[in-house]
Amino acid sequence: MTKKYDFGLVGLGVMGRNFILNVADNGFTAFGNDLDQEKVTALIEEGGDPDKVNASTNAKEFVNALNTPRKIMLLVPAGKIVDSVIDNLLPFLNKGDIIIDGGNSFFTDTDRREAYLKEKGINFFGAGVSGGAKGARKGPSIMPGGSQEAYQHVKPIFEAVSAKYNNEPCVAYLGPKSAGNYVKMVHNGIEYGLMQLTSEIYDLLKKAGNLTNEELHQTYAKWNQGRLQSFLVEITSEIFAQKDTETDGDLVDQILDKAKQKGTGKWTSQNAMDLGIPVPTIDIAVSMREISALKAERTKADELYDRPNPEEVMKKALVEKSENALYFAFIMAYAQGMHQLADASKEYGYNLNLGEIAKIWRAGCIIRAGLLADITEAFQANPELQNLLLAPSFIEKVQNTVKATRELVAYGATNGIPLPGLSNSLTYFDAYTSERLPLNLIQAQRDYFGSHTYERIDREGIFHTEWED
Repeated sequence: MTKKYDFGLVGLGVMGRNFILNVADNGFTAFGNDLDQEKVTALIEEGGDPDKVNASTNAKEFVNALNTPRKIMLLVPAGKIVDSVIDNLLPFLNKGDIIIDGGNSFFTDTDRREAYLKEKGINFFGAGVSGGAKGARKGPSIMPGGSQEAYQHVKPIFEAVSAKYNNEPCVAYLGPKSAGNYVKMVHNGIEYGLMQLTSEIYDLLKKAGNLTNEELHQTYAKWNQGRLQSFLVEITSEIFAQKDTETDGDLVDQILDKAKQKGTGKWTSQNAMDLGIPVPTIDIAVSMREISALKAERTKADELYDRPNPEEVMKKALVEKSENALYFAFIMAYAQGMHQLADASKEYGYNLNLGEIAKIWRAGCIIRAGLLADITEAFQANPELQNLLLAPSFIEKVQNTVKATRELVAYGATNGIPLPGLSNSLTYFDAYTSERLPLNLIQAQRDYFGSHTYERIDREGIFHTEWED
C-alpha cells in the first residue's frame, strides 16, 4: 500500500466509526482497524472515498498505512482489551510513534501503560472523549494528557474535530501522565451527580405537583433557555415528549427504574475517598444507581411500610423552587468535582489548569452547561481558587437559591419523597460553610477509646487525656 494516512483508529464501533469520519470531514486522511470485517466494510462504504477513509482487519497493514510518527487512537472498552490491542500493534511500530487511549481507562492503568511503552520508545497518552456517538461525529470535548511533545503531532487533528465554543476548540493539553483520563473520570462523576439531581427534581414535580409529561417537557425546555441551560436539561425536556411506539403512552413511563453504570462514577467516588476530598453529591448518585438495581427488594419493602401521601403544592411555586434548587445543586456538583481535580493535581503532579478544564467542557461534552462559562471565569480570575464556593462571583448565586433548596429538602423528608442528591448537596454546603462542626466530640471519642490524641483550640500541640480517671 503506497497511500499513507494522517491518523489511525482501532475500534470501529459506533464511537470509533463516527470519530474517524469526523477526522476525514475536517481534511485529514484516516485509516481504521477492527477485527470485525463487517465494521471495516461499513466504514469504507460510509467514508465514500478510500483515499480519504480506509480500513483493514490486519494490524500490520493498518500500521504500515500510516504516516510517521504514527498517530493511533484506541476506542475500545477499558481494561485488558486495551493491553491486548497495544501488544498486537507493538511489533509493527517504530520509536516515536504515538498511541492514544480514547476510552474510559482507569488512570493508574494509563500511568502503567505509559511507563511500559516509554521503555520501548513509544509515546502513549490518555485522552478522555465526551459527547457520546453524536459528539464523536459532530464534535466532542477532548481531554488529552501525557507527553506534551507528542501531543503537538496530534493537536491539529484534535482541534479540528473537537466541539467549538465561540469558535474556540474544546480540547487542550491538560498535563503529564494520566491527567487526561483522570479529568474525564471526574467529568463522569459530575455527570452522575447532575443526572441524579435532574431525576430527583422530575420525581418531585410529578409527585408533589402532579405535572404531566407535557408540562414536564415544557418546564425543562423553559429552564434550558435560562441559567440551567445544559445538555442534560435539554435532552430531559425531549425525553418527556417522546411517545412510546409499543403503547399509546409516553416512553419515559414504560422504562424500568433500574439505572446501570460502567464504573467511572464509582472510580471518582473511591478516589475522592483516597484523597480525602468530600464529593457527597457524586457519592450518593453512585449509591442511588446501586439502590435502583434492587428492584425486587424495593418492591417488597414498599408493601411493608406506610408512606405519607404527598401534600400537593401549587405548581407555579413548586416549579420556581425546583429551578432554584436544581441550579444550587448543580453548582455544588461542579464545586465538588473541581475541588477533587485541584487536590489530585497536587497529589499526582498533573499541574492542572482548572479554568482551562471548565473551558473545554463548555461544548461537546455531556456536562456542558451555561454555568461552565461562569466557572471558567472564576478560575481564570483566581487560578489558586480552593473551592468554587469561595469565588466572589458565586456567592450571590448560592445565596439566592439555598432557601428554596432547604424548603424542598424539608418537603421531601416530610412527604416521603427521596431527594438524596439534593439533600447531600445542601448538607455539603452547610458543612463547608460552618466555621465550627461537632467533630470535636468525635476526636474526644477517638481519644477515649483508642488514645488517638486530639488538638486544642487554645494552644498548639497534640494532647491525650486519661478519660476514665
